Amino acid sequence: MPVDLGTGTTITFGTSGFTANVVSVDWDGIERASVQTTHLGTTTAHTFIPGDLYNPGEISLEIQFDPDDFPPIDQAAETITVTFPLSSGGSTAANWAGTGFATGFTAGVPLEELMTGTLTVKMSGAITPTDEV
Repeated sequence: MPVDLGTGTTITFGTSGFTANVVSVDWDGIERASVQTTHLGTTTAHTFIPGDLYNPGEISLEIQFDPDDFPPIDQAAETITVTFPLSSGGSTAANWAGTGFATGFTAGVPLEELMTGTLTVKMSGAITPTDEV
């Protein structure tokens, strides 16, 4: 998939069916631990090996807040799928899917501006990427 704009990205909550007008999706904190292997005979610099497990991170969604759509903060873990924009000539968009659950929600209700909110989702377990075709 070539470099593209984020316009058209969607997120699906498999069980709760939560929907919102999403303004931005920030997936942060995907990381893998490093395990130090340095010992008394090591010279020059510390040595490391990669950990076997990785942290799938968190997704932060900036949304247009609708008080009629309560965020799934009280729901069990469910399949969360982020589908990226389809590039020109593509037939099926790329997506990343995994298990996640809402961990936080904030909302803002300003005078004469759009009501917005931020929903934080903690991912748990492996992320399954599907390439665009």
